[in-house]
Amino acid sequence: MAGFAQEEAMHRTIRCAHCHCRFLPDPRVKHQRFCANKPCQRARKTRWQRAKLATDPDYQANQRDSQRNWQNQHPHYWQQYRHQHADYRERNRLLQQHRDHKRRVRPLAKMDVLELVSCIQPGMYHLIPVVGPHLAKMDVLSQKCHVIPMT
Repeated sequence: MAGFAQEEAMHRTIRCAHCHCRFLPDPRVKHQRFCANKPCQRARKTRWQRAKLATDPDYQANQRDSQRNWQNQHPHYWQQYRHQHADYRERNRLLQQHRDHKRRVRPLAKMDVLELVSCIQPGMYHLIPVVGPHLAKMDVLSQKCHVIPMT
């Protein structure tokens, strides 16, 4: 009887975690979640790599070193790629324009900017030069202001 249950368990299909198709798992793989299709195996490897990068500092360092070595061996790769792929270049330009537009829509200011004051009080003030309608520059000019009342 035990052999029958084991044999039946071997013929149970499960759903692939990537393509959601049913497949017969390999009995030698205990926790198999992906079928043998190439895109599903690529997705399995990608998940594994992301989890490994998130949890293993040695793996992160190894990946970083490998990328740095490759970049040092191919210093002009991206320049050549952009030169040879006009569609990539144009798409990147449009996306950058979109990102720039989104950034300009939000008002940008320093974190230490004072709230609007209803009336001017004597004291020390920080003057921030404004460039454009929503951009404040990083350099701040400090000035001491004396209020002269109008009579």
